Amino acid sequence: MFFYLSQHLLQVAEGTEWAAALSPLRVFRYITFRAAAAAVMALLLSLWLGPGFIRWLKRLKFGQNYRDLANANGDLRSRIVDKRGTPIMGGLLIVAVIDATALLWAQWNALVVLTLVSLVGLAGLGFYDDYAKLALQTGKGLHGRVKLWVQGLLALFIAVYLWWVPETNRLITDVMVPFYKFPVLTGATTAGVVLTVLTIVGSSNAVNLTDGLDGLAIGCTLIVTAVFLVFTYIAGNARLAAYLQVPSVPGAGELTVVCAAIFGASLGFLWFNCHPAEVFMGDTGSLALGGVLGIIAVLVHQPFVLLIAGGVFVVEAVSVMIQVSCFKFYRRFHHVEKRIFLRTPLHLHFELKGWYESKIVTRFYILCVLCAVVALATLKLR
Repeated sequence: MFFYLSQHLLQVAEGTEWAAALSPLRVFRYITFRAAAAAVMALLLSLWLGPGFIRWLKRLKFGQNYRDLANANGDLRSRIVDKRGTPIMGGLLIVAVIDATALLWAQWNALVVLTLVSLVGLAGLGFYDDYAKLALQTGKGLHGRVKLWVQGLLALFIAVYLWWVPETNRLITDVMVPFYKFPVLTGATTAGVVLTVLTIVGSSNAVNLTDGLDGLAIGCTLIVTAVFLVFTYIAGNARLAAYLQVPSVPGAGELTVVCAAIFGASLGFLWFNCHPAEVFMGDTGSLALGGVLGIIAVLVHQPFVLLIAGGVFVVEAVSVMIQVSCFKFYRRFHHVEKRIFLRTPLHLHFELKGWYESKIVTRFYILCVLCAVVALATLKLR
């Protein structure tokens, strides 16, 4: 909105005595300026609205009054803070700030609209899941299959839309991998659709699984978002993309503003979500943020880079799959219950080993930064 307003004022003032006075408004044409402004605004909005929002959630009794499923047996000895009563659905604040900030500072195009609408849709799914947990007071919300169906249908819609539109068709038909400058597959519509669906659904659920310790999921989201802030800017700059030999995507530069809004809103939320957390983002935030990271990765033609940058999310999700597969295998063929990890997702395994929550979160941050560096290295190592 600010972009359109500034350009309208410049156009009206052209050739008048106001032209010189309004010439600084040309700075709104630069994506870098608007991205920086979006990040700062999202951060300040989160810090400003956060305390009142938390009080509002408490008045509505949107707090976690059921016992944490991860601590159902009381065996997480390293947790010294009882988290019951802490408000959930903090993702509502994150999503509202991201959408408002991005709409104010971005130049609207199909990619921006698709991303922001999907963010709201996934937040709605997470909100319903969180509300079901509160209503039942058991910690169990929507059935996993229901969430997967909704996520899958949304991801399929995005894939079909991108394939249908000529300007974005190659985002689906051509498959890119890191460290290689040419598509490894061309004209592979089926493979592209499957990859798109897996990227969006997998990312959404991986972030959701990681959201189990104070500040863990939102901090890692911050780091991964910073990586895609760079990738979206490069993808939207044809000259820079050609120099680095990465796919150029017209209009993707405006996703830099969206990434900046996500970064600022997440940083502001981390202020309240760090240990001991004053609010949890819940599935409302984790499903939405994870899904939107997957969508942005697809829109800049770099889904496999997300696999690298979000290495912590991947490891958390894979640990669950390994645990479940191993448990079912031994129970079916050997009639014994055997587990690889003490508990999954992986951060709970380390809690049961006696690590303090803050130590786990900090070390996972370090690992996430290392993954981010490797992901950024793919820009030059081709």
